[in-house]
Amino acid sequence: MRRVVRGFWGPRPESAEALAERWRQTLQGLAALVPEAADAWSQVHADGPATAITADGEALLGAVRTARSAADWSDLTGTGLRLVGTGTPGWEAEVSGVAGGAPEFLLQSLAVILYAPDNAPVPEEDILTLLARVWEPDFGDVSDDDVLDALEDEAGFSAGDPVVGRTGYLSPARAALVPEDLEAVRQELPGGGELLSIAAPGDSAAVVRAYERLREAGALAPLPRPMDRALL
Repeated sequence: MRRVVRGFWGPRPESAEALAERWRQTLQGLAALVPEAADAWSQVHADGPATAITADGEALLGAVRTARSAADWSDLTGTGLRLVGTGTPGWEAEVSGVAGGAPEFLLQSLAVILYAPDNAPVPEEDILTLLARVWEPDFGDVSDDDVLDALEDEAGFSAGDPVVGRTGYLSPARAALVPEDLEAVRQELPGGGELLSIAAPGDSAAVVRAYERLREAGALAPLPRPMDRALL
């Protein structure tokens, strides 16, 4: 089964060293949460075959610096990496992101795409909590293809809009706008943001209801364009 865990935020320029540390914490966190999918890592390149990479700070700093040396790299856009983790047969994790830039219209992001056997337990909420802690996003979600299709078809969701899935994360300013009567389990995280446990797998209707309620309350308002800050 394919699961997607994501975090998004606005412009936040960062050094190569700061980005490499965030990547290191992400990969080490995933290795602890889903060791079946993160035994070994490789980096996917735009040209040429993937190459092996270790989850240590020095290797990741080298990858970030190499990405920043590309002819088409821009400090406004940010620095992108795409890594694939493998381990136990049937398991795979892909981690991709663009971060450290100051774009005015395109959100910065980090996404974990996890493939696991259909009946295997996956700590989805823990992975989103990891992304919230390490990357400090404005909002984030745990979704799958059925959830995203339902949000597009039934609620008018478009790619790039703030969103929650079966589980959602909202930064402090967004969390302050969550209606008290929202049908979700709310958990405050360090830093003041909130994790919202909204629906079990397969219950896309509950996700649509929560999404519409949060959007009406302003908790899913987009960052103003051109963007001038990372969080609402």
